[in-house]
Amino acid sequence: MSTKPNPRKKPSRMGWLRTLFKIGLFTALAGLGALVIAVLIAMASLPGFEELKSSPNGQTVRVRAADGSVIVALGPSYGDWLPIAQIPDPMKKAMVAVEDRRFYMHPGIDPIGMARAAWVGIQRKGEGRRLQGASTITQQLARNIFLTNAYSFGRKFREVILALAIERKFSKEQILELYLNRVYFGGGAYGIDAAARKFFDHSATTLNLGESAIIAGLVKAPSHYSPTADREAAIDRAKVVLEVMQDAGAITPSEAGAIDLDKVRLAPERDQNAVRYFTDWALAQLDDLVDEQVQPIDVWTTIDPVMQKAADAAIRANAPPGAQGALVALDRDGAVRAMVGGRDYVSSIYNRATQAERQPGSAFKLFVYLAAMEAGMKPDTPVTDEPIDIGGWSPRNSNREYAGAIDIRTAFAFSVNTVAAKIGQQVGFDTVADMAHRFGIGTKLNTHPSMVLGTSDVRLIDMTRAFAAVARKGVAVVPYGIVKVTTAKGDLLYEHRADDNRVLVAPWVAAEVTDLLQTAVNTGTARAAQIGRPVAGKTGTTSSNKDGWFLGFSSGITAGVWMGRDDAKTVGGLQGGRAPARAFADFMRVAVAKRPAEPFETQVTLPEFQIEPDDEAFFGAPDDSFTNPEGLPADQGIEPQADPEDGFEPQAAAPTGPAAAPPRVQPGPPPAAQPRAQPAQQQQQRPSLGSDFLSGIDQPRRNADRPRP
Repeated sequence: MSTKPNPRKKPSRMGWLRTLFKIGLFTALAGLGALVIAVLIAMASLPGFEELKSSPNGQTVRVRAADGSVIVALGPSYGDWLPIAQIPDPMKKAMVAVEDRRFYMHPGIDPIGMARAAWVGIQRKGEGRRLQGASTITQQLARNIFLTNAYSFGRKFREVILALAIERKFSKEQILELYLNRVYFGGGAYGIDAAARKFFDHSATTLNLGESAIIAGLVKAPSHYSPTADREAAIDRAKVVLEVMQDAGAITPSEAGAIDLDKVRLAPERDQNAVRYFTDWALAQLDDLVDEQVQPIDVWTTIDPVMQKAADAAIRANAPPGAQGALVALDRDGAVRAMVGGRDYVSSIYNRATQAERQPGSAFKLFVYLAAMEAGMKPDTPVTDEPIDIGGWSPRNSNREYAGAIDIRTAFAFSVNTVAAKIGQQVGFDTVADMAHRFGIGTKLNTHPSMVLGTSDVRLIDMTRAFAAVARKGVAVVPYGIVKVTTAKGDLLYEHRADDNRVLVAPWVAAEVTDLLQTAVNTGTARAAQIGRPVAGKTGTTSSNKDGWFLGFSSGITAGVWMGRDDAKTVGGLQGGRAPARAFADFMRVAVAKRPAEPFETQVTLPEFQIEPDDEAFFGAPDDSFTNPEGLPADQGIEPQADPEDGFEPQAAAPTGPAAAPPRVQPGPPPAAQPRAQPAQQQQQRPSLGSDFLSGIDQPRRNADRPRP
């Protein structure tokens, strides 16, 4: 019996592989052919070298204030066009090393760099980051001249085609000449000659290695590494450039070691004013709001010229000698009405209102008491000011004394540290940190017990945003500076749209915290901030008087003030209730002058012992005793000094007028708090900490003087 072969025998595995190989080879050849055709078409459409040299780049931007007036006009600045032979070798080597070290070897795109960027992108999948680091100098030139910075696959593909075409049409030397004379270096400077004149006040033909390293380092992030904005960041970036040049063999180790970047002389900024702090901050957001434009545009902003002038004057008049100052003012919806980032933009364009991260001191207690109110406490909840130990940490009040039985309103008004620590322990330090983040604090916060006294670094604009949300009855506030962007002809390119839907805390929580903040201004640490109409706010002073803060609101305007030294050294007499509070008052008198006075939703009724008919009944005339409003009254003539190990802060003495303060510890029951009107929102049922909280804070601490481990 014979077996017939099966005519439907399956193809072998090798047969399938050959078929797939043929299909892949055909697809690759077809793609390569299409790519060659696209490159040839792009080559034919490219302008000539001389035409590219003469075509301008950049755009003119007019920045308008809230009243429509032009506050600053910005536009590109160009130096002389330098032929490649006149560009110093250090400049050429620095740019090639840091931006495209295989520039002289690749055909316009760098397969090695693209593969590395793709691998990094795979590793960072889900982080929402773009693929970076794969663009060659030729690709950057193509993007700068012919395309926009809008990130898309289509734009990237056109960029690759143009880069290949440019490499076919021009020599490497021509490409590098075009790039160095066209690339943007920040501050409106296009090309190395404009950058050299702006940052070093001389032509690019005389750039040395140190200056070349600084300029080459700017391309990655012109605003972040600008030597006039942040010299230290520019120097650090230049050091990286020198290391890359050495690694690439462009310079020797001895040449790199001979450069002292700290001795590079920078040209001073000219013809600037305080409003540039705001325009620098606002214009940096344009790339995210509108596609890159070639034509002139008008940027309509929120800045109020009257308020801006008042803010600048308030900082200049009140910042202590040798110290810097910053101020941010927000309207109800987050519109930035004034911004001052330092005493003098000419000498320093570093924006301390939006960039500096400093400890807020007791101003951070806002979040402690927000968490407490949300957990069920009330302003008249009784507490005990007494020694406390939390895991070996023993906070003390700035006058080294304890008031005994008081209420929450009094503890907040006089910034009692021990009570804040107790509340933080009860509600949870993680809860306090979460509350701060909820209200817009974007910096990293520690959750050590001392965090309740403001030991984590924060930004002034974030703190101001948080206080503005309390003023807005618990609704989130997002600072913004650009209202709309139009072309010179009036065509609308962008318009701001407010989001009023995000509620951070219930209205009654915001109302109760406003009660506390108002008491701090009326009778507590912030009396220097009074302006003759309802004001709510909080002071803050860090240990050794390194930072002074005041943040508050009135009549729809919220303002935050910070003062201190950039090197974080002690400033004699700097306390939140003094210079910062006075600067706030000087500014707010102008800012709200044309606005109707607005009473707060909750009226403050003070405890009986604070409503004596004779203001001098407890402590005599104002000159007879020293009163430290960030803590409690201290002995006459003895001003408490900060001890950074203690985690507490000394604060401002009352500027004028009688001192209202709770009595020191006395035998007998605590003083009774007067009943007060409760707003409707506060009448609803709320969770309460109840007896667990009260029992936790009424127990005296043992071994009060035990040193910290």
